[in-house]
Amino acid sequence: MAVLAASLAAGGCASLQSSENFLGIVTPYRLEVVQGNVVTQEQIERVKPGLTRAQVRDVMGSPLLTDPFHADRWDYVFTIRRQGAEPQQRAIVLLFDGERLKSVDAPALPSERDFVESIDTFKSKRDAGPLALTDEQRKALPPPRQPQAEPAAAPAGPARAYPPLEPQS
Repeated sequence: MAVLAASLAAGGCASLQSSENFLGIVTPYRLEVVQGNVVTQEQIERVKPGLTRAQVRDVMGSPLLTDPFHADRWDYVFTIRRQGAEPQQRAIVLLFDGERLKSVDAPALPSERDFVESIDTFKSKRDAGPLALTDEQRKALPPPRQPQAEPAAAPAGPARAYPPLEPQS
């Protein structure tokens, strides 16, 4: 009887870990794991053979891996696991010849906008309209009202007379 109860309890724990939610209502919190450097298509387009190590570091950031046995190789590795988004993993290898970049080995990378969209789990809640009006929309706007000039208010109270600052000669 005890063996049967233990096996049922162990089987229940395993099914809870593999399911996305508990009883179809509660979704357990999963820790967001981000490791490495986010490298986008815009960054990789700016990195060309012949750049110095300092110039590459300015564009790409510090490499995640530098090997003392392979001093001319920089590895940029990026992984992200976020609840509600597909996990992503990328590896980029830069090879140097002395102080100058020799070659770039990179997979197809997303643009910055595509990357943000791929990890944004609030897509349906953030549907904002366009930030700029088209020419037709601008022409359809009513003209701005001209401010009406208000009559100048008379000074309140008696005018003050101040003594001169310098003696008059």
